[in-house]
Amino acid sequence: MDLTRAAWRKSSRSNSNGGACVEVADNLPGVVAVRDSKDPAGPVLAFTRTAWRAFITTHHTTN
Repeated sequence: MDLTRAAWRKSSRSNSNGGACVEVADNLPGVVAVRDSKDPAGPVLAFTRTAWRAFITTHHTTN
């Protein structure tokens, strides 16, 4: 997957005291990419937009 054009932003669910920092790039065609902001060169999870929407909807309603 080509992530050179990914526009990463810190998730609103990340906390401000150094833990649980997640970055999301949702500007890529057909995919939402997620990575650990403390390891930007590390692995990236890729979700279809439908799967990402289901994840954040489910996560939001359970927390």
